[in-house]
Amino acid sequence: MTQSKIWNIKISGVSLPLYLGFVIVLALTIAMGKLPLNMLGITFMLVVLGHLFYWMGEKLPIFNSYLGGGSVFTLIAASILASLGWVPKDVVTATSTFMNGWGFLDFYIAALICGSILGMNRNLLVKASARFIPVALISMVIGFFCVGFVGMLLGQGFGHSVMYISFAQMAGGMGAGIVPLSKIYAESIHGNAADILSQLAPATTLGNILAIIGAVFISKAFANTKYNGHGVLVPVSKEDLEKPKITLDATKIGVGMMFAFSLLLIGVILNGFVPKIHSYAFMIIIVFILKALNAVPKPLEETVVMFNQVIMTNLTHAVLAGIGLSMIDLSSLAHAMTWQFVLLSLTSVVAMGLSSAIIGKWWGLYPVEAAIGAGMINNSMGGTGNIAVLSASNRMEMIAFAQMANRLGGAIILILGGILIQFFN
Repeated sequence: MTQSKIWNIKISGVSLPLYLGFVIVLALTIAMGKLPLNMLGITFMLVVLGHLFYWMGEKLPIFNSYLGGGSVFTLIAASILASLGWVPKDVVTATSTFMNGWGFLDFYIAALICGSILGMNRNLLVKASARFIPVALISMVIGFFCVGFVGMLLGQGFGHSVMYISFAQMAGGMGAGIVPLSKIYAESIHGNAADILSQLAPATTLGNILAIIGAVFISKAFANTKYNGHGVLVPVSKEDLEKPKITLDATKIGVGMMFAFSLLLIGVILNGFVPKIHSYAFMIIIVFILKALNAVPKPLEETVVMFNQVIMTNLTHAVLAGIGLSMIDLSSLAHAMTWQFVLLSLTSVVAMGLSSAIIGKWWGLYPVEAAIGAGMINNSMGGTGNIAVLSASNRMEMIAFAQMANRLGGAIILILGGILIQFFN
């Protein structure tokens, strides 16, 4: 390959030789134990690894067509680095703190949700919402019974299958899902929460990976059919789908950031009064009402959309790398990987995806979008899992709906978990 061709290869807009320079700098600082375990060092690492792994996953022949492409490859490659110890434990721990304790995910999700809702056509938002939530909840009920019955046929038992696989995949992720669920189980059966969490975590991880692969598969299989809305939940006119061209402005991006963060903080305030409802859920409700009432002036709306575009373009792959490094434990997943476990996890993803597609079509939703956004995605690891599934299937505009279903469904699972564990233990 000639030198000019090498310089023409771009990874997220950066020429390959320059990008390799970034990788060498990162590798040296990590090897020397000098990577700053603060916002600078962790952000640089996640951005460099995220964009590199995503680019590699999109280029690998079989991976990019059948196994989730760049998104799944980023998750797996980053988790392998952590599992093999190539990224030191103190760096992995700092990454976990950065993602959750320091609020990097809050930063990303605030931009994502506010921008996606305010940038959406009002008629589309109102029309889709009333149909989406019922489809998501019904698919969860169907998934619950399908996993239970398959578990009975496999000799795993109805109760164990639904409580430790179905509920683990539908609980809404780690921090707001299986962690409180494990404590609820422990209190009800007088067990050890840490031991229960170790049983729930593999199902949450595998369910997310299968949901990503499933979402990519159906989005490609039905790419040129009438069942595919290409990220739009309901059929609408071309005028409703048209988005005005927005020219990025540095000052306006800052305004959009402050407005998005203020809406999240209002959600945090309301969560203080009603702790059972997640601050993300409050934020979604607030932004939904503002958009439905056309209460946000158009120029202010556009600033949030600008902020959303900047964050999505530059940080989505970094978020995926962070999830892989700090939230996916391949060793515990490998330990739990029996064929019965894989089949039950797959049953949940397929049953919820298929039922959402069918019911969604009856209620006027595009089947592909319903299957991904209302069905498969409710087997993900909460907000981070939603990002992974939607990023892989190129449907990030559905993030608000996915978060809505995830948070509502997760809250219901926590309530039911406390009741049913007493009967199914």
